Amino acid sequence: MRSIVFSKRTVKEILRDPLSYIFCLGFPIVMLIIMTIVDQSIPKEAGMEIFHINKLAPGIALFGLSFIMLFTCLQVSKDRSTAFILRLYASPMKSGDFIAGYTLPVLLLTVLQAMITFLTSVVIGNFVDYQFELINILVCILVLIPSALVFISFGIFFGTLLNDKAAPGICSIIITASSMLGGIWMDVDTIGGAFARFCHVLPFYQGVRSARLALEGSFGEMAKPALITFVYGIVIYIFAVFVLKRKMQQDIK
Repeated sequence: MRSIVFSKRTVKEILRDPLSYIFCLGFPIVMLIIMTIVDQSIPKEAGMEIFHINKLAPGIALFGLSFIMLFTCLQVSKDRSTAFILRLYASPMKSGDFIAGYTLPVLLLTVLQAMITFLTSVVIGNFVDYQFELINILVCILVLIPSALVFISFGIFFGTLLNDKAAPGICSIIITASSMLGGIWMDVDTIGGAFARFCHVLPFYQGVRSARLALEGSFGEMAKPALITFVYGIVIYIFAVFVLKRKMQQDIK
């Protein structure tokens, strides 16, 4: 019950920030429209498929999750800078309550963001003669949750170590890295070599790949990259929570 009450407070804080509407909900829609226009201007002879709506939609959906990291980071860092989180730690709330209070609202925002992204993609698909399968969209949204956990974990981690002034800069680096190394804007496999092998070991690439395979209906091939992303998410989340609890204990002392 305490975690639910704290979750409601976190939701209110997110909704008070107009940037959450711009980056988490509006930005993916704008990017879908712009990149679809770019795709339509590329000659078919070029053989570039990465901006086709069936490839673009899951990529943009995952790219939008990186902004979830930013808002999680800012929320944690602001609470720490105002000593709000220390007062919570001294209250009857257990550590699991306020950790869940930070995690559950942004997971809910993740699902809402993905739904809006795919709804927009379906509308765009009607203009470019591509039909989405509902079951594939639902599975794709489910597969995006491990990637969301990765970004939420980064948000908790950086929010614990950085103040609300330094956090946006570091998060911007992760946002850029996830989009480039994840293969959202370029075909990593076509580049090949050491760069591609490096990207393959990262959760960003595996998250994008599992989402694209899910949207294609290749559920069997989707399992391995989805599992890799899930393991990354769990490990990073446990580490981030450990750092947060350790930092709060140090601040109290």
